[in-house]
Amino acid sequence: VIKPGIHVLSTESEFSDNSIELDAKSGQNYFVRQYIKFGVFVGGANLELVSEEEGKEGVLECKLAN
Repeated sequence: VIKPGIHVLSTESEFSDNSIELDAKSGQNYFVRQYIKFGVFVGGANLELVSEEEGKEGVLECKLAN
């Protein structure tokens, strides 16, 4: 749970830092996907806000690593 307002979510990798700004509203769920974007020589991490439907579906597909 986060307070309503502007929040910056960020990730970093060896090759790049990435962030997105989220304007959170009270009573809403937000889902952010982290993915690897391909580059010429190496990939880097990136973030994107996804719909609640897509986010819930992604969470249900997750499995814990052993």
